[in-house]
Amino acid sequence: AEVTEKLEEVVMIWIKQIGQVLVESKQIRREADDVGPSAELEYWKSRMSSFNSLLEEIKSTKVKKIISILQAARSKTLKQWKELDGSITIAANEAKDNVRYLYTLDKFFGPLANASPVMMEHIPSLMSTVCMIYCISPYYNTSEHMTSLFLKITNQMINTCKTYLCEG
Repeated sequence: AEVTEKLEEVVMIWIKQIGQVLVESKQIRREADDVGPSAELEYWKSRMSSFNSLLEEIKSTKVKKIISILQAARSKTLKQWKELDGSITIAANEAKDNVRYLYTLDKFFGPLANASPVMMEHIPSLMSTVCMIYCISPYYNTSEHMTSLFLKITNQMINTCKTYLCEG
């Protein structure tokens, strides 16, 4: 029973730490007003990396052993653990999926950033790709994500035009 209690304490610390990571990941991002669309891809790549590392930790032999001991002891901490494990898996899948879809836009970010208003020829393809992401992505198709993406695309267009006008 004493071993079980010690292991439950360890799992409760993990639950608290993982819960904190999840809370922080849901907080509103603070970004510069003029940040471009490639920042969106970088953000999701960073999240994917963080959550994948967390998943690797959760699936490690050490953690599995502790969880199986607590399962045998019918510990009450496992309910919370399973919920968090599920939340981490969802967050990792969301980040991976969003990275995959945002990579389809990556080829437009270069031409969009070139210092020439000729970028306009890329806009129809860019918009149809954004539309495709909105229609088929299971995670990225929220108004919050789309607003963030459109804001960054618009910022990039404005910055490109400013650069062109100042250098011309």
